Amino acid sequence: MDWAQLWEIVSLPDNIPIVALVVLVPFYTWYGLRQARATDRLIGELEASPELAKTHHRKIHPFKPGWARELQVWPYLLRVEFLAAVVVTLVLMVWSITLDAPLEEPANPNHTMNPSKAPWYFVGLQEMLVYFDPWFAGVVLPTLIIVGLMVFPYIDTNPLGIGYYTIRQRAVALWGYGVGFFLWLVLIFIGTFVRGPGWMWFWPGQTWDHTRVIYEVNRNLSDIVGITNPWLAAIVGIIAVGVFYAGTGWGIHKLVTRTPLDRKIFERTNLLQYLTFQFFAITILVALPAKMLLRLLFRIQYVLVTPWFNI
Repeated sequence: MDWAQLWEIVSLPDNIPIVALVVLVPFYTWYGLRQARATDRLIGELEASPELAKTHHRKIHPFKPGWARELQVWPYLLRVEFLAAVVVTLVLMVWSITLDAPLEEPANPNHTMNPSKAPWYFVGLQEMLVYFDPWFAGVVLPTLIIVGLMVFPYIDTNPLGIGYYTIRQRAVALWGYGVGFFLWLVLIFIGTFVRGPGWMWFWPGQTWDHTRVIYEVNRNLSDIVGITNPWLAAIVGIIAVGVFYAGTGWGIHKLVTRTPLDRKIFERTNLLQYLTFQFFAITILVALPAKMLLRLLFRIQYVLVTPWFNI
């Protein structure tokens, strides 16, 4: 195990934000979920004993009578935001003084970097190029991710969980966003610490061998089933994608309607809202990791092969 090389990669100024994400994201995720569980316990106590809200009228709960519904922005919010801004400013000042900017010499066509990687915030996008056609991984899929994240709040009919941490009342939104967010972090981690020369797969700590040659045969789904006609291969791919969307949609439907609260929210959602949610949820949260596993585990390059594009 080449730990010296791993430390060299970790300590690069370009990669320090990713190392910070590896530590800070799990911590604040745990901290937020801890607060959400405490809120859920409080809500359960209030639902079990309505008199509790009346006897603790100074506390805050947006749905129980006798509890304050609003708080002033000052000092409860602005004080915390001001302190956070001061801390972040100090961290950035120390960062800029102690670390060199990740600038390199002008590009030399006679000496191409291997591997040549995008900045850390785009390296996840570069990793997606392994699994899809460039136009789909670089244009269509990022657009769907951005549009989906913008659309989700507008099609969400759940009136609960606004202004406080909760898991039980916002389970669908919480897990939907959480899976998508952590998936993007996984792509960044793979592109930074796992992809080595030739964009080959090297486990963290494994020496990057520039002379390494791998013998992996990538096949399309049509090749596996023995179809050579391009139009028939496209039809088979469309059927496979359709079955995947239908099966995944059924599974997501079971998940988002498994509790009485979720079923009430589902009943308030019209067909267009629900189909929009299902499309973006399947495409962003399930299809991308499924395609990654097909490529990494079974060497399936494309499922849908057409004369115009491949997916």
